[in-house]
Amino acid sequence: MSDKERVLILCTGNSARSQMAEGLLRELHGDKFEVHSAGVDPSIVKPEAIEVMNEIGIDISGHTSKSADIFAGQEFDHIITACDNAKEQCPYFPGSAKRIHRTFEDTASASGTYDDRVAAFRRVRDQISEYLRGFPGE
Repeated sequence: MSDKERVLILCTGNSARSQMAEGLLRELHGDKFEVHSAGVDPSIVKPEAIEVMNEIGIDISGHTSKSADIFAGQEFDHIITACDNAKEQCPYFPGSAKRIHRTFEDTASASGTYDDRVAAFRRVRDQISEYLRGFPGE
């Protein structure tokens, strides 16, 4: 049994924001937290998310998009919703998890050229990183 606090990061597709947050939180505070991510409507991990995380030395290429349903019945210390849709559709989790909501721009729907999309992913990655540096905060 781990003495680390359990964290679940939820987003709509578990394709970018929650995946980047999972990688970042492990990198920043993996000694304190057991980190998982999932989506309320899972899809695929976006290549742009993998690319921008590789730029900062974090490999999420082995991550897969998972449904929040696979964590049903499990207890967490913290549940972070990274978008409004996930907050509204968040399934019930038992226990006394601290629920934290912080909306980040939807990178999965970023448009324009490939470089434009990567720039959007990079911007959101940096916002998530800044937010998680002080996690759990108040």
